[in-house]
Amino acid sequence: MVTGVAISYDISWHGIEKPPHPSRVSMLTVATQCRFARRRALLELGRNYPTRRTIMASSMADLAPRQKNEGDISAVFTSLRPSDPATAFPPRFAELKRTLWNEALVQSWKEVLDALETETARIAEQGEKLIPQIPIDSIQKGLSAEEKADIRAAGCVVVKGAVPQEEAISWKQDIQSYVASNPGQIKGFPADNIQVFELYNTRSQMRARTHPNTLQTQRALLSLWNDNSGEAALDTPISYFDRLRIRFPGDSKFALGPHIDGGSIERWEDPAYRTCFRSILSGAWKEHNPYDAAPRIHAVQDLYNAPSQCSIFRPWQGWTAMSSTGPGEGTLRVLPMLSLATAYWILRPFFRARDPASSSLKWEDWNELDLEGTAFAGCGLGTGLELNEKSHPHLRLDKTMVSMPRVEPGDQVYWHCDMIHAVEGYHGGKTDSSVLYIPAAPLTAKNAQYLRGQRSNFLAGLPAPDFPGGPGESNCVGRGAIEDVHPGGRAAVGLEKFEGDGKEAGLVAEANRILGF
Repeated sequence: MVTGVAISYDISWHGIEKPPHPSRVSMLTVATQCRFARRRALLELGRNYPTRRTIMASSMADLAPRQKNEGDISAVFTSLRPSDPATAFPPRFAELKRTLWNEALVQSWKEVLDALETETARIAEQGEKLIPQIPIDSIQKGLSAEEKADIRAAGCVVVKGAVPQEEAISWKQDIQSYVASNPGQIKGFPADNIQVFELYNTRSQMRARTHPNTLQTQRALLSLWNDNSGEAALDTPISYFDRLRIRFPGDSKFALGPHIDGGSIERWEDPAYRTCFRSILSGAWKEHNPYDAAPRIHAVQDLYNAPSQCSIFRPWQGWTAMSSTGPGEGTLRVLPMLSLATAYWILRPFFRARDPASSSLKWEDWNELDLEGTAFAGCGLGTGLELNEKSHPHLRLDKTMVSMPRVEPGDQVYWHCDMIHAVEGYHGGKTDSSVLYIPAAPLTAKNAQYLRGQRSNFLAGLPAPDFPGGPGESNCVGRGAIEDVHPGGRAAVGLEKFEGDGKEAGLVAEANRILGF
């Protein structure tokens, strides 16, 4: 039961612009369709769930949808738009380099290149052995010290049997029926043969996001981070809505190359985000702690308001498998070398090869300073950070990107928000490679602000605020509803107030106030 201040509200169209007859919806502009979708949802919420009027009244304050430009997943990745011209950075970025530069970085660069020579060879040799795989039983019993250390070192983990296979398979079947029931309503990439669907509000997604095992796994993984600020409740996950993938055999268009999400140039440009890497930028790269939550809480990851650019603190990206998928079958690839790789790509913009035509990767051939150029290797304005053998040659990505071991329906995969990852360029399997993207994010005041907007968009069937906008699923038949949320996951999607005491009491109270409870 949602609790909060009792609000008297007349369930009528008084004060709310009445939407047109459904037959006229297609004649409206996208913005108008979104506005009416929001209002229809709020009226329905108040009519059918009078005890939830607190939620409705809170959402009434957000009638203007939080939406970005329409599009699909390719909007944020240049590797999916190879014909687009390269974006030149303005002169201020050369000044940014000079501001960040200090002489200690020369020695750091040398040490990092030396370490990479050994570490890349180890990864190329050991491959998927470096990816931790743990059963859901380990999550339920509590991770051992060894398991925690392995996950932290690799920066990723496979959780076996997180959800029963039959349940995960039924989620995919329900999604396929949903798509078939809404012809012409579903968008995705590529547009002519969708593999990545712009779907955020299906029943399957709501059930998977709020599944008890999903939330328990997220709590366990969030606990691997530390926070001395008191501004993050790492034992309280929120649900960050993302899209889904059903990739078919033979597909080569969803060839998403090595990249890092959560912004690109923002890691250097935004002062708060930059503090996450302060040890590296001060010449003490070995002291970098990738699991320090405090500096990330107020980081601005989306300075350019780009579609599909995550704006919240999302420590772990993740997905839940809905099919049996192994290496070579269109699956995820990762570079299981978190701290060292991070030091490399943070330092990379300050150095260049003495002879661009040379294939040498030795330090003495790669120690020329690049403080006058505006480019930050792999970065764009409003894109992810994309890496390849030319931009970041010392990572030897052609040999070190490791495909996920075989997963079965219901298995879950999580990886650190700074981790280099990719999707296999070709699906050479015989069956679909299907996942629901479900990350792990904790409760913070900023994340609660996002959750409030996401809740309003969900009620209206609109895409989540960080993702490409438009009417989304607002006119779709059979989309997800409040009833599809597991009772124990209602707070995670903003439908019930959060509970907390002790040092988290103030944060929880602020989050509940933001959400209208």
